[in-house]
Amino acid sequence: MEVYLDNSATTKITDDVRDIMLKVLCEDYGNPSSMHMKGVIAERYMKESAQQIADCLKVDLKEIIFTSGGTEANNLALMGAAMAYNRRGRHIITSRIEHPSVHQPLVFLEENGYSLNFIPVDASGRIIKDKLYGAIKEDTLMVSLMYVNNEIGVVQDIEEIASKIKAIKNDIIFHVDAIQAFGKYRIYPKRMGIDLLSISGHKIHGPKGIGALYVSEDIRLKPILFGGGHQKGLRSGTENVPAIAGLGQAATELYRDFEQKTQRMYELKQYFIREISKLEGVSINGLPAECTKDFELEHIKMTAPHIISISFKGVKSEVLLHALEERGIYVSSGSACSSHHPKESSTLLAIGLPKDLMDSTLRISLSEMTTKEEIEYAIERLKDILPNLRRFTRR
Repeated sequence: MEVYLDNSATTKITDDVRDIMLKVLCEDYGNPSSMHMKGVIAERYMKESAQQIADCLKVDLKEIIFTSGGTEANNLALMGAAMAYNRRGRHIITSRIEHPSVHQPLVFLEENGYSLNFIPVDASGRIIKDKLYGAIKEDTLMVSLMYVNNEIGVVQDIEEIASKIKAIKNDIIFHVDAIQAFGKYRIYPKRMGIDLLSISGHKIHGPKGIGALYVSEDIRLKPILFGGGHQKGLRSGTENVPAIAGLGQAATELYRDFEQKTQRMYELKQYFIREISKLEGVSINGLPAECTKDFELEHIKMTAPHIISISFKGVKSEVLLHALEERGIYVSSGSACSSHHPKESSTLLAIGLPKDLMDSTLRISLSEMTTKEEIEYAIERLKDILPNLRRFTRR
């Protein structure tokens, strides 16, 4: 039996996403900049996809910019805004648990004259709001936070934070990395006070190599790619129309039967956590302080529906990962983006996880395609594997 539980790293595309991509690749393969009918048809796919994403977010399709993925969307948002508004201020606030595609552009900006504040989080990964609000200064230009953390699944109070920071300083630009949140939550940037929002295709059963950035009509960005001036001059380069069409299709499918799909993932997450917590030396990371050993659904729902971070005391995560792989179960030892450059997780460090548990942590991530049978199989194999690995480690 094959059980794929690494959906925060990437997801399987749906049949309809595959079909529309094949149609564009093989039949409607024109360049959207061409003036003939093949180009017109290609441009139509782009507009339809932008409209599909805009409908999910309840924004205007002109506020959607296609990128090569979530990393580029985050880079364009941060560096584009910093360069466009550098006279307004050079102070940027973020958290200690951001994805590298946010952290690294900000470090680059710091090296080029901007100042950064990294706000700490509590033991569950929730940002300490008083410290965030207290860090706002006269020259604060931007705040950038992730909606859902990709390692532990903690969810930030984005709408509340947006309201508060803009009450303190009304021209702050608020960027949200929603790459793990889009499709798991209903996100309405205009109502929630979000100015820039990043999404990625391959996290939502769409293709790799495509993403999008919502840019509020009130926000100016400077481009970080230069060339033919595509997409209103913000993102030069011939558009990846097959992937764009696939992204639009995936976004539309995500929000069909949305409540039922997220409820089912929450129930699977609760079941997995309850069963695996019965084993010796197992702890769950990122759960709210309110969560008891009964793991009530109302408390589980304070976290993302698809991400579970588990520490297995006395067993190295890489060893356990490969032991599971041998039995057809695929999980992650952390963020897939940094797995080939192993280092201490900034997220696990920020929540104060002891070093021995950091080295023993796996990420299990579900999707709407995950079944109860797969979860049961994974639990049974873990019950079999852990005692043997611990006996081997003690020797």
